[in-house]
Amino acid sequence: MATRTTGSARADLITDAALALLAERGMRGLTHRAVDERAGLPQGSTSNYARTRQSLLEAAVRRLAEREARVLSPGELTAPGGTGAAAPEPAPGRAVAGIPPGQDALIAGLASALHRYLTRHPELLICRYELALEATRRPELRAFFDATGRQFREPLVALMTAAGSPEPERHTLSLVAWCEGLMFSCAAGSYSRSVPSEAELRTGFGELLRGMLGH
Repeated sequence: MATRTTGSARADLITDAALALLAERGMRGLTHRAVDERAGLPQGSTSNYARTRQSLLEAAVRRLAEREARVLSPGELTAPGGTGAAAPEPAPGRAVAGIPPGQDALIAGLASALHRYLTRHPELLICRYELALEATRRPELRAFFDATGRQFREPLVALMTAAGSPEPERHTLSLVAWCEGLMFSCAAGSYSRSVPSEAELRTGFGELLRGMLGH
């Protein structure tokens, strides 16, 4: 058991170092030697863990997904009538006009998660964009990247279904596209110095869901 724990800790150290390099130096700065140096490990440690560049990139994608899941998980989102931990109830007086109370709680959870990501972990977004661009040039990484991303998309489809969407797949695409566009604008685009407040995100999610769900 101790060996597995030590191995897991070293794997996290290596993959966290890889993500830090991606955020700071871009894809060209990600090498096995650079990861060893960043992690403070003997030369060859990263090669022993991930022998090829492809395996190192896959490990980075997997670790990124783990860290993103932790960022987004506090106050797990639950649609009205769903199961699991409910999104936090909105503060009094902050309800979004035109949204039923149950969906307002859903909007509060979405806004809280997105605001937390934008304000506390922008480096993870840069890593995601670096890996996504690399995946466009590496079909084998594209398949791995997309498969990993399904762990986030599939719950959103279930969420939209439970919220009463007549076309949950299409509405999930609209929701993801809206979030992705906003995240890119704030992390790497022209709004990098104008991250919206949580209240502003609540308004945006409310407008989006009201349009899709017809409330």
